[in-house]
Amino acid sequence: MKKEKSAWRLHPQFAVKQAPSDVFMNFEAFVSNTETRIHSHPWGQVQLISGGILEMEAEQTRFLAPPHLAIWVPAGVVHRSYNRKPLDYCSLNIDQPLTAAFPEQTSLLKITPIVQAIIEDFRQRQVSVPQSEADQRLVDVLLDQLSAQETELHFLPSSTHKYLSPILAAVEDNPADDTSLKIWAERVHTTERTLARCCQSELGMSFTEWRMRVRYLYSMELLRHGCSVKEVAYTLGYRQASPFISMFKKYAGVTPEQYKHRFLVLDE
Repeated sequence: MKKEKSAWRLHPQFAVKQAPSDVFMNFEAFVSNTETRIHSHPWGQVQLISGGILEMEAEQTRFLAPPHLAIWVPAGVVHRSYNRKPLDYCSLNIDQPLTAAFPEQTSLLKITPIVQAIIEDFRQRQVSVPQSEADQRLVDVLLDQLSAQETELHFLPSSTHKYLSPILAAVEDNPADDTSLKIWAERVHTTERTLARCCQSELGMSFTEWRMRVRYLYSMELLRHGCSVKEVAYTLGYRQASPFISMFKKYAGVTPEQYKHRFLVLDE
């Protein structure tokens, strides 16, 4: 999940300087290892993807969005994004007066099946600016759906805390590592209770929940490389596939097999 510094392709400067409409879309296919320049927009922006994982730096925070989450960037927020794997990208750009119901800060929004279907319909028909009354009604539904979603600030929070930082780095480097919190506490010379409190205060979740999210993201990479659901489950330390399938569906909203069929066509 960490961005390596070498061999990154810098995305060309976005050409849109003035909004062609109150709401407009930009569709692109990002190749592996693409990074955008640091920039901002006078309009709000919802960034949606299919296939890979989009990472963004904004407001001194790292945001990480798998396909079931979108990143909402308010007008004027300076940001840049990057992706390690190919993905289909869509930015939904919204005039600031229409964003009153959206969060005031950069956030992650859940993608509902309705949002996914409308975006895919616009993509297939190559509609960037809604012209017809029917398409404008679809845009109204999009805005209603997205602004009504519960938000979360981080899917995978990070921390520079002296106890947590080395542990989080080690787990991201080896998501299958099953080291207990008690053993991690011994390694960083503190107590299990102190470390558990640090996880809640620094990450907003338990260590178990954080590690499960790392494994979910890692499982997406393994599925992309052609591993079967059973192989991924065993790699992550599950004795059976069913608990892994339940964990994956909890976050993605689809099973690992459905994910492969729905999103991985990009790599074919």
